[in-house]
Amino acid sequence: MRYPRVAGRFYPANEDELREQIENSFLHTIGPGKIPDTKSGGNLLAVMAPHAGYVFSGPVAAHSYNAVAESFPEGGTFVIIGPNHTGYGAPVALTTHDWKMPFGDVRIDRELAEMLMAGGVEDDISAHRYEHSVEVQLPFIQYLSDNFEFVPIVMMDQSMRAAIRLGKLLRKAIKEHERRVVIVASTDFSHYVSKDWAYTHDALALDRIGDMDIEGLYKTLKKYGISMCGYGPVGAMIEAVKDRAGASKILKYATSGDIMPMADVVGYGSAAWWG
Repeated sequence: MRYPRVAGRFYPANEDELREQIENSFLHTIGPGKIPDTKSGGNLLAVMAPHAGYVFSGPVAAHSYNAVAESFPEGGTFVIIGPNHTGYGAPVALTTHDWKMPFGDVRIDRELAEMLMAGGVEDDISAHRYEHSVEVQLPFIQYLSDNFEFVPIVMMDQSMRAAIRLGKLLRKAIKEHERRVVIVASTDFSHYVSKDWAYTHDALALDRIGDMDIEGLYKTLKKYGISMCGYGPVGAMIEAVKDRAGASKILKYATSGDIMPMADVVGYGSAAWWG
């Protein structure tokens, strides 16, 4: 079992308080402005969501999970891909440990995990024990429904080569899998810059993401020094869905400085892709 690492810090550990904070994120002026009704079916393929503390990034993340609510894969699987901030574990790692969370345990889709492991993704719990980028996505999903399994993946190697390789592997495995799969790419954008700088430069990265232009995204990040932390997960997600995606939309962008005044901010973006 993988136990919560950031419950009580990034989001409340108490179930009632956690539910209230998620609802406040949906109702926030930066959020969608409503609590969604969960509907099964639909053609959602993937979303991008931030992974900071809910106080700062929750309202932006709520836009992604509003899209998930409108097209929930009941009985299906979420593949949540995040960056590895800790430096522990394999370069690209999943885990077959189930996860204990405040809203209840979440089971691994072992069939899909084994397909990915056969393609070279390593099973390494040490990469996940202290990492928050996947963990913070689960309470939002559990708030909508408990009828799902998932596969967590963290990337320490975020090179374009690694992202495309993982994306191609995911594309093949999802096509062969009997269940519906939705991918969540977990990322924040610019870190500790002025709000004006973040809005101007993160927009350049978001343009490339909206166009599903992986190479353009990597070039833009390098050219302007944009400190987006989950570019590998976003690249892998784009590669995995680009052959099926008929529509994409940048749903929301805001910064921590939009929540409360601060000199240096972190940028957060949400987006969705449909078939």
